[in-house]
Amino acid sequence: MKRNLFLYSLIFSLLFVSCGVQRQSIPDLFVDLKKAIPTLAIDLRYHGDHNFVGRPIRGYEGNRIYLSKAAAIALASAQRELAAENLGFKVFDAYRPQQAVDHFKEWASAIADTVAKQEFYPDVDKRDLFNLGYIAEKSGHSRGSTIDLTLIDLRDGKELDMGSGFDYFGERSHHDYQGITAVQKANRKKLRHIMEKHGFKSIAEEWWHYTLINEPNKEVYYDFPIR
Repeated sequence: MKRNLFLYSLIFSLLFVSCGVQRQSIPDLFVDLKKAIPTLAIDLRYHGDHNFVGRPIRGYEGNRIYLSKAAAIALASAQRELAAENLGFKVFDAYRPQQAVDHFKEWASAIADTVAKQEFYPDVDKRDLFNLGYIAEKSGHSRGSTIDLTLIDLRDGKELDMGSGFDYFGERSHHDYQGITAVQKANRKKLRHIMEKHGFKSIAEEWWHYTLINEPNKEVYYDFPIR
C-alpha cells in the first residue's frame, strides 16, 4: 500500500513538471521585491478581497511581492529614474502561483458568483471571460517576470489617474482607448515609456501589465505560495 501511494505521488509530481509547472519553495532566481526596492508601494490585490473575485485568492498567503531578480533589477532602475520627478511605482501583482490561476478558472466557471461585477466587469458577461482572454489556463505571471503596476506621486502616495482601475475588464483598459482625458492618456504614456525604456514590454489590452523582454525560464510556471 505504501509503495502504491509513493508511486501515485511520484506520478503526480512528474505530471506537473511535464506541464511546465513546478511546486516548490522559493527558487533562487526570485527576490522579495519590497526588500529589493524599499520605496516601492504595495497593494497586493489578490491577498485581500478588493479584486474581481471579491475574496482572497488561493496561494496569496502573505502580503509580499516576488519577482525574478532580472526583472527586479530592471524595475529598480526605472524607479530610480522616476524618483527625480517625485514619482514611483505601486505594484498590484507580480509573481502569481499556478494555484491562483486555477482559482480564477474555478471562479469563472461559477457563473452565478458575480459579487465584484459592478466594479471590475460591468459590461462583460461572465460567461465570455475565457473567450475574451480575461481568464486563461496559464499566466505569464507564474513565470516570475511579469508585473502589474501604476505610478504614484511620492509626495503624497496618491495614484496617477490612468482612466480605469486595475483589472478592469473592458476596452477602457486598452492602451489605445480614446475615451479618456488627455491627462489620463499622458499618465499611461509615461508609465509605458519608463517601463519600455528599462526592458519591459506591454500588452495592448491592459495598461498596467508589463513583462521583462529577456525574462528567465520562459517555459517554467511556478506554484510556490506567497508567504
